[in-house]
Amino acid sequence: MSPSTSTHGNIEPSTFESLGVDTMINCGGTYTVISGSRMLDVAVEAMAEATNGYVRISELMEKVGQRLAELTGAEWGYITTSCSAAINQITAAAMAGGDPEKIARLPDTRGMKNEVIQERAIRSGYEQCMRIAGAEMVFVDTEADLRAAINEHTALIFIDGDAQSRSRITPQPMIDVADEFGVPCFVDAAAQRVEVPNRYLEMGADAVAYSGGKCLRGPQASGLVLGNKGLLRAAFLNASPHNVQGRAMKVGKEEIMGLLAAVEAFLLGRDHEAEWEMWEGYLKTIGQAVDDLPSVEMTYEEPGICNVTPYLHVTWDTDTLNGTPEEIRKELLEGEPSIFVNATSEGLRFNPYMMEAGEDAIVAQRLREVMSDRPAPEPVAPSPPASVDVSGEWLIDLAFVFGGSTHSMNLIQEGSMLKGTYRSQYGQCPITGQVAGNEVSFQAVLPHGPSRTRYDYEGTVTGDTMSGSVSMGQEWPCTWRARRNSR
Repeated sequence: MSPSTSTHGNIEPSTFESLGVDTMINCGGTYTVISGSRMLDVAVEAMAEATNGYVRISELMEKVGQRLAELTGAEWGYITTSCSAAINQITAAAMAGGDPEKIARLPDTRGMKNEVIQERAIRSGYEQCMRIAGAEMVFVDTEADLRAAINEHTALIFIDGDAQSRSRITPQPMIDVADEFGVPCFVDAAAQRVEVPNRYLEMGADAVAYSGGKCLRGPQASGLVLGNKGLLRAAFLNASPHNVQGRAMKVGKEEIMGLLAAVEAFLLGRDHEAEWEMWEGYLKTIGQAVDDLPSVEMTYEEPGICNVTPYLHVTWDTDTLNGTPEEIRKELLEGEPSIFVNATSEGLRFNPYMMEAGEDAIVAQRLREVMSDRPAPEPVAPSPPASVDVSGEWLIDLAFVFGGSTHSMNLIQEGSMLKGTYRSQYGQCPITGQVAGNEVSFQAVLPHGPSRTRYDYEGTVTGDTMSGSVSMGQEWPCTWRARRNSR
């Protein structure tokens, strides 16, 4: 099939470099926040080939579903834009099925089964994917709770398979209970390997989803669902190209064919034993670069069910090397080249999965440089005593990147220490903080779900006003201004 003949002018496409975007060596893992994984060449080729023709998406989904069934032994396969999209669309399918009238009404679920049960201990933070389809979440703690929670409104039982090490019930009993009551059961296995036979389908789950841009190394904007043919077909009816609640989660022919190629490569083409030896070699090179430094110790760790690669954990005595894990991690990230690695409370944890040939030597050299001959830390000057008293009621005006909100707080100051109660329009929580001179800092964590909403305030006090910036764990902080409530 020939490429498009459309004219494009005499241009050079933009690159990361031309835009001023820094690339990095990824020694951390397949995190969406750092763009997932590097695609396999075969997946890139499949995407490029797919863009050169027009097809009916419904026919493509049908044929790809059949091919995925042949490859995996599952009853059917379905491709989405991500594992999060799969959660949304399987939930919609469990509530509305293939009924066009119900599908058209979502997220209005009046008159439908609309409750999704999840174990509280393994809440994933992805409940919003289900809520935007119209689901109501029900959380349980034990198998007895699970049985008691199932009723005529129950549409789905959801399991975060990646977090099952924290589970009190564990997947098999949850799947068994779902089967006993005739309720569909769906497992999110985003960071796990696609194995044949499939462990969750063998347990009796109705559907299981994987990220296309993690272990499979397919398109970052793709997800794979395996399982019950009727349920997966209904999920497609609740998504693009249909004009329904999942329309915005559009998966194109390029992502569909790119992920299919990645699945074929994973199951039929990749030499997993050779890859494992390669990853161990990368870790050995990194470890040897620093194993003679004072107090450095190394542990090679085997993986769990997620991100199935070997790991290297480098630890050291912070007094001996004059650097905390977070300080070393930050220096690696902000250096040249930029190196992304995870910091733990004891050291650095290297994951070689997304590393490429030759990068291990670069990482080893840079790690040696950062950890060697570190200067003693500058003595930290004591904070000045508080020169202001901020006790009392305050109203806080927050200015976000777009829009704003008004919160309030009651502060109790004891010397330089702050405590009190923080209130938004949706909840309240304790405050902790301190005052140094006329500078104030305090933290509030509102308990909205597993990810919560955290506010880290810093500012200056001037009379009966305070102002400054607040970090919310997002890319763009907001500003705030508070005024004492004198009523």
